Amino acid sequence: MTETTRAVIAEGAGGPEVLRVIETTRPEPGPGQLLIEVHAAGINRPDVMQRQGNYPPPPGASEVFGLELAGVVARLGEGVTGFAIGDRVMGLVHSGAYADWALLDAPIAIPVPRSLSLAEAGAVPETFFTVWSNVFERAALKPGETLLVHGGTSGIGTTAIQLAKALGSTVIVTAGSDGKCQAARDLGADHAINYRTQDFVEVARELTGGRGPDVILDMVGGSYIQRNIELLAADGRISQIAFQQGSKAEVDFLPLLMKRGTITASTLRARPVEMKAKLARALTEHVVPLLASGAVRPPIDSTFALEDVARAHARMDGGSHVGKIVLLMKPET
Repeated sequence: MTETTRAVIAEGAGGPEVLRVIETTRPEPGPGQLLIEVHAAGINRPDVMQRQGNYPPPPGASEVFGLELAGVVARLGEGVTGFAIGDRVMGLVHSGAYADWALLDAPIAIPVPRSLSLAEAGAVPETFFTVWSNVFERAALKPGETLLVHGGTSGIGTTAIQLAKALGSTVIVTAGSDGKCQAARDLGADHAINYRTQDFVEVARELTGGRGPDVILDMVGGSYIQRNIELLAADGRISQIAFQQGSKAEVDFLPLLMKRGTITASTLRARPVEMKAKLARALTEHVVPLLASGAVRPPIDSTFALEDVARAHARMDGGSHVGKIVLLMKPET
């Protein structure tokens, strides 16, 4: 008898109401893959964009939602070594994490340290892979430098605060309320700017003694593109990872030229397994020890059962969350 799995798809594009929990055939692992009994899956901004019809899965990927998961290895595909049935793992997937069962490429699987619950582990891969790749590899943030993070209480923002502080940098964030600014400071940010009541360029320049931040992590785009260039320190780097305000802007690049600045931009989902595997190895070496020691933890805003996925997305849409929103497939994780 073929086993089934609950899974989340969208019936058309739109708000949280288009999400449906369906029953479908349980996937079977191919060569190099793990079958995971999923316990938790983080919700991310790209999931919202996909639901709205603006971020389709890569060719060949499942229509089932979800880019990150944590769970227990149930079966090993042909050729898999280094894992055993029953291992607790977390990792990135092209799609398919909002389900009871999912496939995970073994090279991208990361062992979950005993200090983390599987609910917490489900909130790790997407933001930690993204921050490590874009802040520490592509933008090359170094100890002693200053990082400015736009959206400091998002999943990306809370991850960037903790990793940058743990690795010796000064962190400034922007956020949309005094409460969110305080939450960012509670996580370790040195300074937090309420962008609704303060000019972040003016305040951040003052906080850095007129120099500007060495690295800016931006997911806003739009009008922020020019303002980031104006604020950036000499020899600074801007890492662009999303465009919530739009990807088009009229930009004067002369200040970037005069500052010898760099703009780097990337996405994560469509990268090949080999590139994600390299990131997984870097996280295992540099970040898992920080998670294991408790120096860094994924802040969980709220958790929802899989059948409450529409409510979980509504929470994301509302914008009041601090940290990650997580779907739980098991009551105890």
